[in-house]
Amino acid sequence: MPLMPTLRMTGILAAIALVTGAGPAGAQTAAEIDAALKAAYAKYKDLKEGKNADYIPALARVDPAIFGIALVTVDGKVYTVGDISSEVSIQSVSKVFTMARVMEEQGADAILGTIGADATGMRFNSIVAVEMAEKQLGGPEMNPLVNPGAIAATSMVRGSSRDEIWKSILGYYSDFAGRPLSVDKEVFKSESATNQRNKAIGALMYAYGYIKSDPERATDIYTEQCSVAVSARDLAIMAGTLAAGGRNPVTGRRVLKGELVPRVLAVMATAGLYDDSGKWLFRTGLPAKSGVGGGLIAVSPGRFGIAVVSPPLDEAGNSVRAQKAIADISDALGGNPYAPAMR
Repeated sequence: MPLMPTLRMTGILAAIALVTGAGPAGAQTAAEIDAALKAAYAKYKDLKEGKNADYIPALARVDPAIFGIALVTVDGKVYTVGDISSEVSIQSVSKVFTMARVMEEQGADAILGTIGADATGMRFNSIVAVEMAEKQLGGPEMNPLVNPGAIAATSMVRGSSRDEIWKSILGYYSDFAGRPLSVDKEVFKSESATNQRNKAIGALMYAYGYIKSDPERATDIYTEQCSVAVSARDLAIMAGTLAAGGRNPVTGRRVLKGELVPRVLAVMATAGLYDDSGKWLFRTGLPAKSGVGGGLIAVSPGRFGIAVVSPPLDEAGNSVRAQKAIADISDALGGNPYAPAMR
């Protein structure tokens, strides 16, 4: 890792702190952080809104009562409340880290030039969006956080075989989480049996040249990456790694080049919560990513990463309790990077 990008990222985080009045980790005391988590948990633990995703049968069978919150500061302190031992499938949260993997291997322009970084304005699994992107002048109008762009991003991960590509992806996720992750085989089997639409998307992306070869393999690997099992704590450490400029704050390991972190966060900010991405950014200012397994991560740059696992979703496919809990906790801790300091 060259010195200058590290210094550049440090300067970015310092600038954010200067504008917002928020210092690096430790702007709040441990007691204040713990209180914010406990208050949100108590407020929403009995909330019954939303329902599990059911278009993948295995997801419909996940316990809807699971509710865990974790927050990781950039200096490596971990705060948790609720159920942080239960694991759910990572689903679309995985898209962030595959995108990061491609950027790490090939640079940010590989994503921008091949897939794009614009919100499509359509459903995350829209086929029409692919057709419209093909007709755009001046470059693609997609992003790696919707299914067509995500399958294309998976196809871009380097490796001489399926096994080598998969080991690269799973190992990268594990580096972000700070522990070896594994696949929920029941979810993978269930999702593989019901992913005909994604297979069609992969074939169409291949037909238009976004995927260069073997779209079936790309779709299969994408399905497997969505089936990786994670807890709220795992997701919070992954988010905390982004908050800390690409260095895992728990293990101390550099996972992503610092200069790439703002690119990753930018795509999360514009397309992280499906159709409600704009509403979420308006409400919280936090780059975030949800998954239909019930996980949601959010990043306060230079401050903390936070994650909630709660399977019941709203109509847009985002965890109901997770959105409410993260918004409350961020408000309590001054996490919004756009909020000016009140003096």
